[in-house]
Amino acid sequence: MEIGISTFLETTPDPVTGQIISHAERLRNAVEEIIIADQAGLDVYGIGEHHRPDYAGTAPAVVLAAAAPVTKRIRLTSAVTVLSSDDPVRVYQSFSTLDGLSNGRAEIMAGRGSFIESFPLFGYSLDDYDELFEEKLELLLAIRASEKVSWRGGHRPAIQNLGVYPRSVQNPLPVWIASGGNPESAVRAGTLGLPIAFAIIGGMPERFAPLVALYKEAAARAGHDPAKLPIATHSHGFVGETTEQAADRFYPSTAAQMNVIARERGWPPYNRATFDAARSLRGALYVGDPEYVAEKIILLRQNLGITRFFLHVNVGSMPHREVLRAIELLGTRVAPIVRRELARRS
Repeated sequence: MEIGISTFLETTPDPVTGQIISHAERLRNAVEEIIIADQAGLDVYGIGEHHRPDYAGTAPAVVLAAAAPVTKRIRLTSAVTVLSSDDPVRVYQSFSTLDGLSNGRAEIMAGRGSFIESFPLFGYSLDDYDELFEEKLELLLAIRASEKVSWRGGHRPAIQNLGVYPRSVQNPLPVWIASGGNPESAVRAGTLGLPIAFAIIGGMPERFAPLVALYKEAAARAGHDPAKLPIATHSHGFVGETTEQAADRFYPSTAAQMNVIARERGWPPYNRATFDAARSLRGALYVGDPEYVAEKIILLRQNLGITRFFLHVNVGSMPHREVLRAIELLGTRVAPIVRRELARRS
């Protein structure tokens, strides 16, 4: 059972002071977070790609590469790479470079993205949303499978027997499929025999069980062993010394950012009652003291059979020292409880 951190490198206004951290400072803070996560014994750190003023994570591989030489064992992944609006050749090159710098700790989590800013930015039409992803995933997998590539598609110039370098240390370089709960994504990942990561940010996580079953069924039909395929989830949360402290510290920044997104997408306003309901034992928020967060992760493992859990600590901007402490608690107190309990049950 792997446990780690995910982030979008938030640069939202502080809900108390109104101050906005610069992109440059947030990027430097991220490197420190990765170092602390590595020292605390966490397994993975992921950065999501976005192209908005309230996030600094436009180039996850670059940030992760800055942390590669100063960390020892933590795996470094995108969470996600918006593959639909990127060039698979450059994606592979960036992450194979990261793989070399980290001596085999890089991963790619490929997705279509929950925000659309990258499509007009890089000259793609949302009318091609699904087709772009399928075509570019095909090319990315072809590149990781062979040094020389011949490929033809509809949205990128053809490649005829050309090499793509550098090659990754890991063979193959891990590629995950990220999904917000789309059944077709689960089937695609299972059919290709790729690991899958589900973003669970609302409702009850147990409701994803049918998608896990769909994923495993597709894998089995395609001749893959479902028992060997990793399954991850990504959820918002925060670890504090007490559950009340964690909730009070995490709510203001979370509510501020969730309400920005709610206004953009026409969702109902996010309030404390919504927040408190979601941090119940069966809810999607992993907020509390180490024992409570560990209990929720163990329940998630029981219900979905996951092999990796990402905690997304700062939904909106929070004081850097508090984020570092939450990461430290996740690694030194939550993860050992989870691992001990899972070992006892095995």
